[in-house]
Amino acid sequence: MEVKYITDRILTGRSEVEVRLAAFRHDYSNQFKECIAATRTVRLTGSTTRQLGVGKWRWIHGIQFGWDYTDADDAVYTIELQHRNPDDCPQKADPDNQVFGFWKRSNQNEDADLGVWSPVNIVNDSSNSYRIVAERRPQGSSFNAPTGWTTIPGAWDGSYNISNMHYCVGLPQDRLPEATVPGWQWFVGGGAVHARDADITEDYLGT
Repeated sequence: MEVKYITDRILTGRSEVEVRLAAFRHDYSNQFKECIAATRTVRLTGSTTRQLGVGKWRWIHGIQFGWDYTDADDAVYTIELQHRNPDDCPQKADPDNQVFGFWKRSNQNEDADLGVWSPVNIVNDSSNSYRIVAERRPQGSSFNAPTGWTTIPGAWDGSYNISNMHYCVGLPQDRLPEATVPGWQWFVGGGAVHARDADITEDYLGT
């Protein structure tokens, strides 16, 4: 079998990812799911700058009846591209951008409800610095309007992006000579290193 996938925002030391293929046997009657085969786990270390990456697996999955569940075995078999953030590389979000300003409710009319708003630059005050204030004057009084910091949405949350398997073909071994039981893996768009040997008992993404 050959599997391809696409990645984005894998940054070294910040949003690295572990990836593997795993095959599952699903009981036809009760939908119980059992991992029966897996590739080794590869750690994508990415790069220091944002890049799109492309990965490929060629794997001998060892499913006894292939995709034909009408034979003696009545199970259904599936294969998943699994990925997770390594425990020793916690994802780190970008700091949020914030703006300091005045506020009012969107349904409040400036003139009728809040009086006159007048942002004023005060120069060379007692601290010899610049300040920006706002005043509102309902019913003849004068006092400062509400002010504060507001976060601007859109900062990167530090997570990587990875597609589903976007190309998957079951072929005889002689058509994919690189395919192995541990899995042959290729990745461009950053570094990739062996992390662990195959382990179908590993608790990987809740399996």
